[in-house]
Amino acid sequence: MNKSFTCNNQLTNIYKSANPKSEVVSQILFGEKFYVTKKNKLFYEGFSVYDHYKGYVLKKHFIKTKPSKNSRIILKKSFLYTAPDNSKKIKKYLLFNSLVSILDEKNNFIKINKYWIKKNSINKTIIKSNNFLKKIFFFLKTKYLWGGNSILGIDCSGLVQELMKSINKKCPRDSKDQFKFFKKNVSLNNIKRGDLLFWKGHVAIALNKKKLIHAYGPKKKVIIMSITNVINILSKKNLPLVAIKRPL
Repeated sequence: MNKSFTCNNQLTNIYKSANPKSEVVSQILFGEKFYVTKKNKLFYEGFSVYDHYKGYVLKKHFIKTKPSKNSRIILKKSFLYTAPDNSKKIKKYLLFNSLVSILDEKNNFIKINKYWIKKNSINKTIIKSNNFLKKIFFFLKTKYLWGGNSILGIDCSGLVQELMKSINKKCPRDSKDQFKFFKKNVSLNNIKRGDLLFWKGHVAIALNKKKLIHAYGPKKKVIIMSITNVINILSKKNLPLVAIKRPL
């Protein structure tokens, strides 16, 4: 069996093993696809179509993929409506970077399944840009979550990946693979906004020559810090700065 399935849940975990208590290694947003190689009663085994990240997902969160043209959620949260009417808003919402297929349009709303969302909450996935930090402050103060890939919780490499995903660029999931994937090295003296700073097991994003932003485990959130301070803090933990890469 070799089939692609689409996430039909707001967010779902990719587990290390076929056990909901096992380690969460990544996550998949609504509308993203998972390629299934094996299945059991509760889980699909396979990999995320976006980055080929392997693991296990709960079957109940996926539906069979249908050919479609996708658009991406560009707001931090896109609330759902039961009808194309502002008075029909419900508490459920889709997260930034989720993918949706347009089934119908009416009154500045688009229908995505049985629900509607506002038309201004999406952008077509064919639109590309080099400004991957445009939505960076969506994630500021987001809680640190190992394996996290959303504004509800994220880790350091997940933050880089989601920002790249927002401009429809490919990017590996883990920092060690991001280090290999991005080829252009720059010096600390020449660092600029958008450059990636790598340590063993960690990655941060330069906001300018003095500040960076990262999902930082010890602070339990996405935080802005001084580049010099982070280099010094991690050096004291025997984690020297390994490289600075220019991704775009």
